[in-house]
Amino acid sequence: MINEPSVDVMIRKLGTEEDPISRYALCTVAAKRARQIIETQKNAGITDSMGKDKELLTACKDIADGKVVLAKD
Repeated sequence: MINEPSVDVMIRKLGTEEDPISRYALCTVAAKRARQIIETQKNAGITDSMGKDKELLTACKDIADGKVVLAKD
């Protein structure tokens, strides 16, 4: 279970006051970012992630830091 960053912080970062995103949308964005991180590591030949954060935690930190944005159709 991920406690930091909190779900509320990530929802505020991806949405707006007028149009907040759902928890489902947050999960979808976090999962997609985690898959991008895994693919990048795979292409770079990185196989050992010992001592590093898991990809999903890294994705959540990216969302909380504002490095990931939600593009709506």
